[in-house]
Amino acid sequence: MSKIIVADTAGFCFGVNRAVNIAFEVAGKHSGGCTLGPIIHNKEMVAELADMGVGVVDNIDGIGENTPVIIRSHGVERSVYDELNSRGIDYIDATCPFVAKIHQIVRENSERGDIILLAGDSNHPEVQGIVSNCAGNYYTFNNEEELQEIIKIIPAENNNGICVVAQTTFNEKIWKKCLKIIKKLYTNAKIFDTICNATSKRQAEAHTLSTQCDCMIVIGDRSSSNTNKLFSICKNNCDRTWLIQTADELDGAMIADAETIGVTAGASTPDRIIKEVLDKMSDLTTSSVNETENFEEMLEESLKSLNTNERVMGTVASITPNEVYVEVDGRKQTGFIPIDELSAAPVANAEDIVKVGDRVELLIMKTNDVEGTIMLSKRRVDAQKGYEELEKAYEAKEILTGKVTEVVSGGVIVVSNDIRVFIPASQATLERDANLEDLKGQEVRFRLIEMSQRGRRRKIIGSIKSVLRDENAAKRAAFWESAEVGKTYTGTVRTLTSYGAFVDLGGVSGMIHISELSWLRIKHPSEVVNVGDTVEVYIKDINPETKKISLGYKKTEDNPWLILEQQYPVGTIVQAKIVGLTAFGAFANIIPGIDGLIHISQISNKRIEKPSDELKVGDVVDAKIIAIDFEKKRVSLSIRALLPEAQPVKETEEAPAAVEDEVVAVAEPDAAPVISESVEVEEAPAVEEATAEEAPAEEAPAEEAAVEEAPAEEAPTVEEAPAEEAVVEEAPAEEAAVEEAPAADAE
Repeated sequence: MSKIIVADTAGFCFGVNRAVNIAFEVAGKHSGGCTLGPIIHNKEMVAELADMGVGVVDNIDGIGENTPVIIRSHGVERSVYDELNSRGIDYIDATCPFVAKIHQIVRENSERGDIILLAGDSNHPEVQGIVSNCAGNYYTFNNEEELQEIIKIIPAENNNGICVVAQTTFNEKIWKKCLKIIKKLYTNAKIFDTICNATSKRQAEAHTLSTQCDCMIVIGDRSSSNTNKLFSICKNNCDRTWLIQTADELDGAMIADAETIGVTAGASTPDRIIKEVLDKMSDLTTSSVNETENFEEMLEESLKSLNTNERVMGTVASITPNEVYVEVDGRKQTGFIPIDELSAAPVANAEDIVKVGDRVELLIMKTNDVEGTIMLSKRRVDAQKGYEELEKAYEAKEILTGKVTEVVSGGVIVVSNDIRVFIPASQATLERDANLEDLKGQEVRFRLIEMSQRGRRRKIIGSIKSVLRDENAAKRAAFWESAEVGKTYTGTVRTLTSYGAFVDLGGVSGMIHISELSWLRIKHPSEVVNVGDTVEVYIKDINPETKKISLGYKKTEDNPWLILEQQYPVGTIVQAKIVGLTAFGAFANIIPGIDGLIHISQISNKRIEKPSDELKVGDVVDAKIIAIDFEKKRVSLSIRALLPEAQPVKETEEAPAAVEDEVVAVAEPDAAPVISESVEVEEAPAVEEATAEEAPAEEAPAEEAAVEEAPAEEAPTVEEAPAEEAVVEEAPAEEAAVEEAPAADAE
């Protein structure tokens, strides 16, 4: 019977886990991207990301246009950052925070003039990125022998300070030996222990495990520095140590006759691969701690140790702009939550999420025993709980609510239960080609239409559109049950056409005809309403069979004829603006929507040949309302009524033209008069000279004045206006009459 012991620290470290999650997130948001160099040193994970559209490019020139760029976990050289910035290329920095800290240390100290001593592999990308931040002299060493060669170059008595750092995965045993040499020679050296705490624990556990087991299996990529160090440590203690990349490389001969088998894995080895290796072991041997323990149960228990994350409870102690400090139950270390680990949604102010004194459940992301701190995450705990809630909602086809936090390529991101849900553009709105930016920041209702998980990647897709369709169907049914002519509604203008505006009444659309938008004459609906406007409308006509609804918009109290009737009775003197001239008179605007006619005979107290002799378009004149016909919508005006009587003429002159019917009309402001039919007006013949004996004995009464129609060619003709618009017709004879010159005036 064989016993399998799996290292507690096997699998992803914090930095690798962070970088991989960033890559998964980019793949989910943008359906593709690229990394500058492999995101981590593991071919299997790189291949998995490539299947998701996140490929690898070796240099900046290989980056495609509008392709999201990710900086790998090992970091890149300073010159790469500079070139990305100079080209204006946006990037997501997935550099391990512990590596980034080393960049800062060497940059600040080298700028002060210190010589940098870096323990690490000079060919490793992490080391190359670190030294690129050195502003002065630096040296790298990988063991004691290489350090001794450097010491020959840098004398103990030198004018420069010494700053010592290490690659995060450097062998801790070699590091300690090198430090003894450095401390003895350079007494004032500044030493920063930058070996990742997880690396130290991993190497220490590998050392202990390899001394207790008959066989050691180290799982990880052969290009991984920390994996090779684990293999070296285990090999020194256990001859039967094997390095494999996948379960396919595991051979039964490797573990044959081994009573105790130890398993560890590099920091860039996915849990999935570790589990596949352990599953294959179950086929090759029967392993148990005792004869009654089932292998599958033991396997699951072993896998629990692969997840170094642990849920804990804590109390919020203080809040800063970038971190929240927490007193963790049962822990002496100081706990802190980075602000980006508070919530799945962007956080501008930590106090919007938690308050001092709040009890919160958290996930341990990293423990730093040297600094006495614990890095925690609230977001990840909430996400785990939220995912379970979403699964239940997906199965029950429940409607969920969430806030639209981002507009991404191809859709939007909604955060619900602290889980990011992707809503494709085709499922985000009812209208095609709608502006998705309008959704940003809004609370929306949606349902999940797809949920799946592949490895660490979760695919969650929702639909706002399906909920809107159901809601609109319910609104339509309710509308048709209560709709009736005359009922008032509040709606939103959705579209405009040349002939009207379509209004959403809540799942049902109606149309306001252009003639119903204003009492004034307009050329396009946009002169009155715009798309998105909220309007009060009423049903003018409704057809339940065809589902067509005609809406009214203009208000009765705004009717200019009602205003005229109430405020401008006959006899009122008004200031009117001349808007049109014809052979028989001038049209003048009284109030918006109503024009009156000043007949040629009412323009002046003396005879004129044509209206343009006295008036021009744009003139503002005082005029008296002398007649109103509300049925025919006609108004007659007179300037002459406000003028003094003309002096008698000394010589025979032509009598004013007699008009049988005064022509009055309503026209739109600033527009030529609209005439429903041709009106012919002919100037009355001049009164012939007469002697005293031939003159009539008395003045001819006004009502007997004769008016002949003018020749057709002299009358302006305008296309017939719609029934509801103002028309020009002949005025009744009694509204305006031209008196003949008295006989006594003739000589």
